[in-house]
Amino acid sequence: MFIAEVKQHLETKIIPFWMKLRDNQYGGYYGYMDYDLNLDKEAIKGCILNSRILWFFSNAYKTLQDASLLDEATHAFNFMKTHCIDREYGGVFWMLDYKGEVVEDMKHTYNQAFAIYALSSYYEVSKNQEALDLALGLFHMIEETCKDEYGYLEAFDRKWHLIDNEKLCDDPHMKAEGKVAEKTMNTILHVLEAYTELYRVSHEAEVGTCLKAILEMVRVKVYSPEKKQLEVFFDTRLNSIADMHSYGHDIEAAWLIDRGAEVLKDQALIEQTKAYTVDIAYKVKEVAFKNGTLNNERFNEEIDTTKIWWVQAETVVGFLNAYEKSGDSQFKTAALEEWHYIKTYLMDPREGSEWYWQLNDYNEPNKDFPIVEPWKCPYHNGRMCLEVIRRGIDA
Repeated sequence: MFIAEVKQHLETKIIPFWMKLRDNQYGGYYGYMDYDLNLDKEAIKGCILNSRILWFFSNAYKTLQDASLLDEATHAFNFMKTHCIDREYGGVFWMLDYKGEVVEDMKHTYNQAFAIYALSSYYEVSKNQEALDLALGLFHMIEETCKDEYGYLEAFDRKWHLIDNEKLCDDPHMKAEGKVAEKTMNTILHVLEAYTELYRVSHEAEVGTCLKAILEMVRVKVYSPEKKQLEVFFDTRLNSIADMHSYGHDIEAAWLIDRGAEVLKDQALIEQTKAYTVDIAYKVKEVAFKNGTLNNERFNEEIDTTKIWWVQAETVVGFLNAYEKSGDSQFKTAALEEWHYIKTYLMDPREGSEWYWQLNDYNEPNKDFPIVEPWKCPYHNGRMCLEVIRRGIDA
């Protein structure tokens, strides 16, 4: 029943919604729809948004084997290679206008990682060598340009000179304290995710070596065994600079860390990661899973109870993963409770919509937040559906 419901939602709600956002005139996908479902065809197009859409349609095709989904993925790929890639200085731009012209040319490691993630998945289903070559090129760019002795540098201008990292450190609490993180758990997590996918489809030894090194970095520098959580914001030497617990990132990271170890097929590493990712899941469930859904985050003693769309999607996958790893049925129960919450409150029942961005403590949608914008995409909720189908754990 659970898998069938999720599959139906994917096929009848999420996929049709994003297909309708295809821009056949200028390429890619439209970048903005407000809360009232007004589509702005001249809104900016984020390269992250289009990378995530490319990843989504590639994986939806892999799972469902519907040729129309591969066509969507190819449409997204053509836009990426034509407009998002900087052919002069390398890397992926941050933001384009609706015609595909560059409006923000900064380079961010986080953005490069999502392009690798998407291009790798597209290569797997299309066998288009150009996609793999682009992914490997971005991998080498990150390793050669975005790295120091402590970890991954993050924000650069077009010519790859370091700039302020405000894009990935815009937390209001950090701003109030006058802090800007030079390195973030968020970027490390998604480089890990990207290298996992690239290694899975390419089996390039260098990628595998770097993936293993990131897993070690996460275990030693990002994970706190005392707190049983991941630290969030760091200085350049990967020292934590904030007392923060991002519940959504932790439950997402738990399964992505496991996936990285599994792709490497290193049994010792698989057991090593499992030992602490299950602890992460237990901690998240204990402190943040309330009334069948997950709170957003804690900064110092302040808990943000807002219900964010991507956090809820990752909660389903993260708890299913913890159930598989631990055998503890409370995680399966929690995943099913979260799915019930999503169905009841987070899915927008209006025709021509998808999921709300966020809900308040009364489970009411925040009308100030749009349905689509550069960060709101089918990557989290679409991936949740695909992971539920792939894992085959039914109610």
